[in-house]
Amino acid sequence: MFLTDTHCHLYEPEFDTNRDAVFARAVETGVGRFVLPAIDSDSHRQLFALCRRHPDRCFPMMGLHPTSVNDNPRWREELDRVGQYLKNPPEGIAGFCALGEIGLDFYWSADFRSEQTEAFRRQCEWALEFGLPIAVHTRSAWPEMLAIVEEFRGSGLRGVFHAFGEDAATYERLRACGDFLFGIGGVVTFKNSRLADTVRCMEPGDLVLETDCPYLTPAPHRGKRNEPAYLTYICAKVAELKNTTPERIAAITSANAERMFGLRSPQTVLP
Repeated sequence: MFLTDTHCHLYEPEFDTNRDAVFARAVETGVGRFVLPAIDSDSHRQLFALCRRHPDRCFPMMGLHPTSVNDNPRWREELDRVGQYLKNPPEGIAGFCALGEIGLDFYWSADFRSEQTEAFRRQCEWALEFGLPIAVHTRSAWPEMLAIVEEFRGSGLRGVFHAFGEDAATYERLRACGDFLFGIGGVVTFKNSRLADTVRCMEPGDLVLETDCPYLTPAPHRGKRNEPAYLTYICAKVAELKNTTPERIAAITSANAERMFGLRSPQTVLP
């Protein structure tokens, strides 16, 4: 079984004490590719270092997270840095597989709506300019996100709705906007999860799997630090909900990720 973790923060400080062991454990369980979203310049060095160390398995995104805009008087400088990296990737980085993670997040504060919206729109425009997909973070901002994505309908904007957890009606509405996939993570394993009902209605060809580690740890490890090896629990749950095998879900979702992000085929990265 070959799995692709399409959204993981393996470069974060939570893994500083045993990152190599976590990485090896993931590969042993079948996770052969790791797609790493950018947050802001505070973590770029760690992100790039991990991708340089594992260029055949780790694939970086570049973008400015919406919460990094909040209460940040230099957020436009951060955004300009994203644009500069897209034009000229740093040494040892061949390029970026997506604009991400970008989006809207009004959970912590609604005081920066206009700033977050400006940053999101500009990064969507860069995605079109550079021919890249977007990896979209949305929290407490779905009406605003839906409105913007529908504005871009027909433009060629494409990508993944990261940590998707909405209902079937929202899925269908977003699906109608273009070539979009939906990142299914640990929430699908939670008891009485609404996402489980949504996944039953979703087409496997619309799905990718993600951990968002170290966050959103799936059952049975909920409450502990998440890691890419736990993608197998998410895969198994999706297979159960779709009445099929984990092997089939792994194959379909990895192919979906490969197509959307332009990743190397599994044959080139398996040991």
